[in-house]
Amino acid sequence: MSLHVFAAIVTATGTAANNRGLTEGNITTLQKLVWNGQVHTTVSAESIRFALRRRLQEEEPCNRAYDDEARSNTWRDAAFSAWGPKPKAEPYIDDDLLGFMAAEGAKQEGEKGSAKVRRAVLEVTRAVSLTPWPGDITFNAASPGATPSAQKGKGSNPVPYGTEMHATRYQYGVALTPSALRVPARAATALRLLCALGPVAGNHGRFLFDFSPESVVFRLTQEAAPRILYTFQPVPGGGVDVPELVRKVKGGDIPAKELVLGGAVVDGLGAEAREALSGAELHSGVVAACQAACRRLEAEKR
Repeated sequence: MSLHVFAAIVTATGTAANNRGLTEGNITTLQKLVWNGQVHTTVSAESIRFALRRRLQEEEPCNRAYDDEARSNTWRDAAFSAWGPKPKAEPYIDDDLLGFMAAEGAKQEGEKGSAKVRRAVLEVTRAVSLTPWPGDITFNAASPGATPSAQKGKGSNPVPYGTEMHATRYQYGVALTPSALRVPARAATALRLLCALGPVAGNHGRFLFDFSPESVVFRLTQEAAPRILYTFQPVPGGGVDVPELVRKVKGGDIPAKELVLGGAVVDGLGAEAREALSGAELHSGVVAACQAACRRLEAEKR
């Protein structure tokens, strides 16, 4: 059997706004979905993956890199020559973790097209706000002539615009099977960078939202089912709790010894929850929990 690594992550509270750059009229909007019967805001898995890819570029060369000045991606190996029956080199870390797809159409009628595809080994869920969106919108005005487009015409009036906002936390999850990687040690790199992710989803520089975890739950197991995704719940006063996780441990669905918890959620655990999680590793810090999970990965290789 293979070792599987799952993580449930929740951010600190921040002000989310304008994370796609789309508008309805002059209102910049947030993405939303109906979650447990109420409207919540959401951030796509693609945005989280893009932010992680930016961090991976700081660690080692990536196949795909984003050029901020050109505002486009550049490729080191667009042919993905490190993959296939006769690989020519060690694969880049982003291709190994995040996968790829390169499709080419048929050159002549009647022929088949081709595609090089690698499914992502590191899978990421969509991030969902921990609290419902209350409908907050701010109305603002850019100063006259603040942008070249605003200078067209008379350019003497302020430019009004509105922004949907949400003061909330976001939670999401990841799944990873280290043995499916060409370089299994990269699993630890992925966990470490996810625990220090930083900004996600652009926000046009108007709002900074820290997407690093305030609390995290890792599960290292031989079971293929995560069972810990979206496990965080808000509590009065602004904290978070994991009652469903505790219930599953008590019920025998998740062995406590497979868990590593870190961050503010640990400090908020009551006596009953601590007793149920007595076989788990509990750390007050997210970094310490991440290091513990990485040590378990290293021990598994031996």
